[in-house]
Amino acid sequence: MADEKAKQEELEAKREARRRRRIHSQVLAYLAVIVVIILVAGGVVFGVNYLSKMAAEREDNYQQQQQSAVNDLLQTEETLETPVETSEEEPVVELTYEQKLDQIVNAAIEVMPLEDKVAGLFLVTPESITGVTTVTQAGDATREILTKYAVGGLIYSSPNMLNADGFRQMLDSTELYSKYPVFLAVEEECGKSMQAAGGMLGVETEDAKAIAESGDPSRAYQAGVTIGTYLKDLGVNLDLAPAADLAVVEGSVMENRSFGDNVETVSEFAGNMLKGLEEQGITSCVKHFPGLGSVTTDPSAGIAVTERQEEEFRANEFQVFQSLIDEGVSMIMVSNLSAPSLTGDNTPCALSEKVVTDILRKELNYKGLIITDALNEKAVSDYYTADVAAITALKAGCDMILMPEDFELAYQGVLDAVKQGTISEERINDALRRVYRIKFADRVE
Repeated sequence: MADEKAKQEELEAKREARRRRRIHSQVLAYLAVIVVIILVAGGVVFGVNYLSKMAAEREDNYQQQQQSAVNDLLQTEETLETPVETSEEEPVVELTYEQKLDQIVNAAIEVMPLEDKVAGLFLVTPESITGVTTVTQAGDATREILTKYAVGGLIYSSPNMLNADGFRQMLDSTELYSKYPVFLAVEEECGKSMQAAGGMLGVETEDAKAIAESGDPSRAYQAGVTIGTYLKDLGVNLDLAPAADLAVVEGSVMENRSFGDNVETVSEFAGNMLKGLEEQGITSCVKHFPGLGSVTTDPSAGIAVTERQEEEFRANEFQVFQSLIDEGVSMIMVSNLSAPSLTGDNTPCALSEKVVTDILRKELNYKGLIITDALNEKAVSDYYTADVAAITALKAGCDMILMPEDFELAYQGVLDAVKQGTISEERINDALRRVYRIKFADRVE
């Protein structure tokens, strides 16, 4: 029993020792946690104080920098100067009509892609771009083709004119479908050379020869007013008239279409017809420089070579065109006449730099739009492909191409010539400016 009791006391002593060791360990653990907490808290307080101090220092530095910058500005002489007030306002320079027109034209051309610029130099029949045999209305086909080829204008003839309402609607739709302002043209001279009147949509006047033989220039003016009135009503905005040629040989191709063979008479009568057309809001195109009245063969039938000498042209035809230039004509057509005395060979005048640029542009000081006669005439098409003819005309100084034999070939030829550098884009822009100076003439406020 004594041994049993001793063992029991020894077991109790061991349990007590383990209990004390556990309490001791717990106390140490608690103390360790407390120490860690104290250290973390101290670190946080220290960090906060440190960051606050740094922020304060940065704020002080920032304020010092700002103050320094302010001081620098205050020390600058220009800042301390008081603006001088003037009692008079600076004068506002008023732009002239020409300057305003140039601004509008240049702004329009700047945003045009090259393809549209090139297309804008062509005045073509609706059939040549649509492929339709005879166009009498403007529908989806017209809309699509004008989106692809933004031509500068379309020229119509009697077969396009079934009736007034239908023709008027076709022109309205064409204008609506065009991406840019478009010439809607006819060739309405006098007498039998009248497309709209020939289509029973206008009033046929006496021919030019009969009007001139009356001796009354006002009859030419009245013819212009009459023609201009019904063309305006139909929606036409360009008339390839009047003719300013002198009919100087027997059987001249211009015999009845000309106001005669006298410089003063033709100048006065053509000028009066021009005035009558323009007063009705119709752009007129004087033709056929340098004068087509000295040949009996029409260039539409083949090469037409004149024997008229340079001195004769200068003393006669040039004087007529000079008078109309002085009156402000905005468009002149150059014929496909071959005039060796002017060009040195049989090159059609519309393709000759000597005629277009050296004489018409420089010598006669003409600044307006120059358009070729129809390049599908045999005097041209028998000797030049459509692309070569168009390129040559532009290089000669013409601004617009009238009725090439093959529009797509001519268009692509000119476009390729610009891309290859044969024709500069500035040359295209220069031509297009003259086109748009006419189209935007009424947009200047």
